[in-house]
Amino acid sequence: MRELRADVVVIGGGLGGVAAALGALRAGRSVLLTEEYEWLGGQLTSQAVPPDEHSWVEQFGVTASYRALRDGIRDYYRRHYPLTERARRTPDLNPGAGHVSRLCHEPRVAVAVIEAMLAPYRGSGLLQVLMGFVPVAAETDGDRVTAVTVRGPGEELVLSGPYILDATETGELLPLTGTEYVTGFESQAETGEPNAPDVADPGNMQAFSVCFAIDHVDGDHTIDRPAAYDFWRDYQPPFWGAKMLSWQTPNPRTLATSTRSFTPNPDDDPWLVQADQRVNPGDGNLWTFRRIAARRTFTDGSYPSDICLVNWPMIDYFEAPIIDVPDAAHHVQRARELSYSVLYWLQTEAPRPDGGTGWPGLRLRGDVTGSADGLAQAPYIRESRRVRAEYTIVEQDLSLAVRGDKGAVSHPDSIGVGMYRIDLHPSTGGDTYIDVGSCPFEIPLGALIPRRVENLLPAGKNIGTTHITNGSHRLHPVEWNVGEVAGILADFCLTRAVTPRAVRNTPALLADFRQRLTADGVELRWPDISGY
Repeated sequence: MRELRADVVVIGGGLGGVAAALGALRAGRSVLLTEEYEWLGGQLTSQAVPPDEHSWVEQFGVTASYRALRDGIRDYYRRHYPLTERARRTPDLNPGAGHVSRLCHEPRVAVAVIEAMLAPYRGSGLLQVLMGFVPVAAETDGDRVTAVTVRGPGEELVLSGPYILDATETGELLPLTGTEYVTGFESQAETGEPNAPDVADPGNMQAFSVCFAIDHVDGDHTIDRPAAYDFWRDYQPPFWGAKMLSWQTPNPRTLATSTRSFTPNPDDDPWLVQADQRVNPGDGNLWTFRRIAARRTFTDGSYPSDICLVNWPMIDYFEAPIIDVPDAAHHVQRARELSYSVLYWLQTEAPRPDGGTGWPGLRLRGDVTGSADGLAQAPYIRESRRVRAEYTIVEQDLSLAVRGDKGAVSHPDSIGVGMYRIDLHPSTGGDTYIDVGSCPFEIPLGALIPRRVENLLPAGKNIGTTHITNGSHRLHPVEWNVGEVAGILADFCLTRAVTPRAVRNTPALLADFRQRLTADGVELRWPDISGY
């Protein structure tokens, strides 16, 4: 079995993994980076989810390298795509004109930009990327991880280095290394959270989703009737108020049943265009909510249709968890069947505003998501295993209802900032949405420090959050911030010959480390946002 060694081993090439690699590489460290799927970038690429971001993202509240990623995506469109002159001149170009984000775009563009950001380090030999590899075993010596075995195309490799970073989507290294972790819902007795249950439920985890892209063109592009279609067409969760395959969904904030609209290519309908804005702003119109290519952004004839990314409530799979269960692959396949069933329903039975049913012109765009079966390469995982950390972020740290005018708790060991509502999708324990307003928050270094293990760092959604606060820390810019800091921390510890635990708990080291983060473009505090 071949053995490879580097200063920093990053397992998982999602947003956190890419940022972790960059953080270490900028300091001249050698890095081994693995990724299971064909594309680096995780939720932004192989999972096909356009970025969910806070409303100040264009001004502040993200790291400099995350901003470089966003700027790179816009520059890529300007250099390579047939944009209209108006779109080309727009500083905050939003290629999809979607409402979920100020930057909705095709996943392949993010892949290209991520590859460009890493290219110099590949060329220099500092970075080796192992595509198609997953962790299968680990070796430990006391409180240190000494090696990780990964399996890939035709071989297994043993990867070792002084620092091992877990940037997998589900915290795969935590059980392999014996690192203490938690899953699902903690009890209120443990966390004190207002929305926690009386009894912990480790198997109660947020829904995951298998996304897909569609456009709407001439012809009949109806897929074969999915084998599980009858089941999903008749499926009605007790908290839904309607069948899942319908335009009726619970409002995440009020839980009242609300009706969504769906209008493919709304620019074709003059009644939907008012002062160049779409009717039903926000998530009312499912087509425009996560649209990743708006035909009007490009010159006439370039795109036959908008392209819409389907990440809607009706594709959430909450029948069973896929973490720490023996039948995870079965449930991932069932989730894929659900997504196909939603598409088939849209093509054949979905009620149209004109009284008809179905849009057979909806075409599955597997070329956009880079998959042979038409769906996203990877499931969109909202909730990971979470490390038992020196500090666990709880609801009362950032809940607007709890904190009010005081704002979120300020952490002396802040290593970044984030902002997103505490947004939990329905879960495998039968719970409906939990959607709680939050304050702009800081990310504490203590959430990245395992209670016992010394050289394993979480670098994604597996930091020390709870089931509830994961809902505000699982999105793109926070995952990137966490990963980038983990990579910088590994270099800092190697340079100073100290442990991550010592950095957090030694005032002089912590001050030096936070100064280093600032120099690397990591924002540690929120500015005064009262005027925004």
